[in-house]
Amino acid sequence: MFRKFRISNRFTTKIILILLLVILIPIIFTSWSFYWVADSILKKNVRESTLQIAEQTAESLSFILNVGVDTSDFISSDPNIQRAALQVNSSPSYEENRNFQYINTLLNNYVYSNSFVKIVYLLKEEGGGWGSGTFSGSGLKQLRLSDMEWVKDVKRKDGELVWQGLQYDHFSGGGVNTDLVLPVGRVLKDFNTMRNIGLVQVQLNGQSILNTIRQPKLGVTGKFFVVDSKGRLMIDSNLEMINQKVKDQGLYQRIVSDDAVEFEFDMKGVPYYGVKQLLSNGWMIVGTVPVEEISGQLENLQTWILLSSAVFSMIAIGIGLFIAGWVTKPVKQLTQSMLHVQQGDLNVRAVVRTSDEIGFLSKQFNKMLQKIGNLMQQVEDEQSEKHHAELRVVMHRVHPHFLYNTLSTLRWLIDSGQNDRASQVLHALNHLLEANMGKSGSMIPVEEELDIIRKYLIILELRYEKTFDLELDVEPGSEKFMIPRMLLQPLVENAIFHGIVPKNTAGRISIRIRTCRGDLEFLVEDDGLGIGDEKLKALNDPGTAIENGEVGIGLRHIYDSLRLYYARNWEWSIVSRTGQGTAVRILLKKLVESASEN
Repeated sequence: MFRKFRISNRFTTKIILILLLVILIPIIFTSWSFYWVADSILKKNVRESTLQIAEQTAESLSFILNVGVDTSDFISSDPNIQRAALQVNSSPSYEENRNFQYINTLLNNYVYSNSFVKIVYLLKEEGGGWGSGTFSGSGLKQLRLSDMEWVKDVKRKDGELVWQGLQYDHFSGGGVNTDLVLPVGRVLKDFNTMRNIGLVQVQLNGQSILNTIRQPKLGVTGKFFVVDSKGRLMIDSNLEMINQKVKDQGLYQRIVSDDAVEFEFDMKGVPYYGVKQLLSNGWMIVGTVPVEEISGQLENLQTWILLSSAVFSMIAIGIGLFIAGWVTKPVKQLTQSMLHVQQGDLNVRAVVRTSDEIGFLSKQFNKMLQKIGNLMQQVEDEQSEKHHAELRVVMHRVHPHFLYNTLSTLRWLIDSGQNDRASQVLHALNHLLEANMGKSGSMIPVEEELDIIRKYLIILELRYEKTFDLELDVEPGSEKFMIPRMLLQPLVENAIFHGIVPKNTAGRISIRIRTCRGDLEFLVEDDGLGIGDEKLKALNDPGTAIENGEVGIGLRHIYDSLRLYYARNWEWSIVSRTGQGTAVRILLKKLVESASEN
């Protein structure tokens, strides 16, 4: 079907392609030029906008972090706070109470004066201290500050700031987690001796920090988060991820190993766009968003371009089909006639009646078909005569071969004085020749071929003085089918001469005839010596064996008859086992159906 469409519409296809090219080339060029320019402008604007948002967010977040740094610096450098820290548990009670009130008021002032400072603590490692808001001194005494990791870090840093990830406050309200904070701590030193005299922890408002990174929008699902120099999450909306390394390996490498402020990576097969900016405390704010979300407008533009191109393509195809149908109608008619000829119908004629080149071509086409038909009939007649001539030659080769064997038997009987047996052979030969002679045509019924075999076995039994049992198993009705003359007799002859006689014993020959799904099957078996493997292999390829001179007159007659009368609708196979006999199978395909139709 596809081949037919392709042949009959070849000229049409060319016209349509030309129209498509004429219409689509300028459209595609203009559309894609516009798309590329728009793509460049959009990506540039989107990336610049995203970078600007990241920079602004980093500045806002750095400002909040600097508030924590400044507050920590002010507290650490206040001499009154240093003096109060030195006098804890060493001054009279009234002095200690006065220091507590002063420091508590000072810490609360820091909290109230800046909305980004949530809580400030001044702690002694051995217990005790001050805090703003709802600080609980009794609750602090229940904690071992020296076991806390942030305390170990600030002592190890010896005066430098130590930042912690976003968390809930551990001291407010006696240890109840109520406030979300971002702590920054350091040791409090005595400036006279540079001895550690306490701990300072400023806790920034965690909710304000989260709002700072949530407010900027990166597409629909994009977000910002903060990591330290080792790629651990310090600020993120999901508190369970705090202090954990970034899970996606591609994103992690982009953060810690790449200096570029913008980058692209794949997460679970989805392309992402990312930006990053350094914060004032050495951390880094990172923003990620699927590429599709920031280029959605571009995708819509691309869809519109593709749809418009498809619409114009359909218009071009419609115009092309209309023009091609008008121009190529006579060509299609001529092509259809050619297709019928290709399928074997030589009686078809082109019906184009135009006076142009196509009309002239149609007239010449019809003349050509007339000549081809005459030539094919001539070849068919010559081929038929050739086949019959070849078959007659084969038959003439077989008949002298058979008569020679029979006359040799008669001569041997006469020379040995067995005149009675010679008379019996002559009587059987007379009946056999009577069955073969006087018959017109090369085709005979199966039952007549079996009768010839019976008479032939009588002659051979008399010649060899042995009994050759013939077992016939013929399916009722199959004996009426017409087959080439002497199709089975050479198989019986070979079975006796090459299989049974060399054993110098009596023998058995079985002929079974069956029909199966329209096929007619002959199976001729004997209990002779069998055939060697090399000879058997050659006989199962009769065409090659005949070319190599490995087949006798009888089998060649059978092969020629099958080839001439049944073309390729036959099968030949030989099975043999040394010392156990040989079986020859001939299958005539679709013979039963052909006979019923006739």
